[in-house]
Amino acid sequence: MKRGRILVVDDEEQIRELVREILEDEGFQVEVAESGEEALALLEEKNYDLVFLDIWLPGMDGMEVLKRILSTHSPPHVVMISGHGTISTAVEALKIGAYDFIEKPLSMERLIVVARNAVRERRLREEHEILLGAKEEVRFVGESRATKEILRLVEELAPTDSTVLITGETGTGKELIARLIHERSPRARGRFVPLNCSAIPEDLMESELFGYVKGAFTNAVSNKKGKLQMADGGTLFLDEIGDMSLRIQAKILRVIEEQRFEPLGSTRAVEIDTRFVAATNKNLEEEVRKGNFRRDLFYRINVLPIHIPPLRERKEDIIPIARYYLEKFSVKYNKPGLIFSPSAERALISHPWYGNVRELKNAVERAVIMKREGREITAGDLNLRPGNEEERFFSISSLQGAMRAFEREFIRRKLREFGWNVSRTAEALGLDRSSLHRKMKQYGIEKERENGES
Repeated sequence: MKRGRILVVDDEEQIRELVREILEDEGFQVEVAESGEEALALLEEKNYDLVFLDIWLPGMDGMEVLKRILSTHSPPHVVMISGHGTISTAVEALKIGAYDFIEKPLSMERLIVVARNAVRERRLREEHEILLGAKEEVRFVGESRATKEILRLVEELAPTDSTVLITGETGTGKELIARLIHERSPRARGRFVPLNCSAIPEDLMESELFGYVKGAFTNAVSNKKGKLQMADGGTLFLDEIGDMSLRIQAKILRVIEEQRFEPLGSTRAVEIDTRFVAATNKNLEEEVRKGNFRRDLFYRINVLPIHIPPLRERKEDIIPIARYYLEKFSVKYNKPGLIFSPSAERALISHPWYGNVRELKNAVERAVIMKREGREITAGDLNLRPGNEEERFFSISSLQGAMRAFEREFIRRKLREFGWNVSRTAEALGLDRSSLHRKMKQYGIEKERENGES
């Protein structure tokens, strides 16, 4: 990534190009504009850390441009470029909110120092805003071999800019892993922008992703930045990408490869510097075979894959996760010192957790809220009923997740009914043997031993 993105606004081409050349040699990404109107148009399309702004401009003058820049959300720093006759105006600009001013003829040494300081300070300001706005600590808790391997992969993949595909059942923590990748990457100062592809209707997906310009359609009364542009300099997390339509898949593939796109209603391409992390609870290879997912997009996002096994397959993680949420909710609901009894921990370990970590989190929170006296959370407080199939499926938050959980349980019970004879079970289910094998692999179904499920 570049050290920072800078916009230089000056009506003198010689000055624009000289400043661009000097700053690019220092590692900055520099763009130029010759008027205030052009500068404001660029600022609507892209995120900048710093603007060098000449006071004297044709048309809209620098002071008016400064005021408009400062009125936007999270504006870049603005350094005014002033001639000999505009020092008093430059001082007035500082009172309004400009970061600094530089006199002409420009000192290249001062230009570089001011640029470095301004970009560094704005990045620190963004970090501070992120810390203030952080709602909860990002941690992926667990002691299992699978969790340790996932965290090792996060540390290994985070510093790169390659796309990452995270797979796993609903509720396993895919977005959490995506956030960890972002926070441990050089893009941590940028935004982490999540987009749930399954929650947005197809007719709204384009405007959510690409944004639009005023007049693009009937209700487009002003320009709107899409998620792609909001994630410029950061990470765009495409959750449940397997639910994205083929038409949008083709468009997002092009953006990933070219790092540019056109907002709806615009003919002007917007360049971005965005990392893409995707997640799905579907078997995308199977979706490709069915024609529901583009093969080229699958190979493009599957550069660095991470799979999160369901919680029932990493039982060593159950108690550490439960204790983590117990401490968290004890503080939230002002009930300090709560602990799990041995019977509660046994109940936690034996529960199947078809809703994964999300179900476990909800169970712990419910127990803390309902606890009236005493320090120990008992098995009764947890109110886990593994035999109650209705409760099991209703603990899952999405229809798709519940359907998958039901299909897994249905197949497992049929296999048990036919003595784990795959051929007979497949015939009873109306499937061919290879299809049943694929589903068993997809759901992690293995033959049960005498002392329980393996």
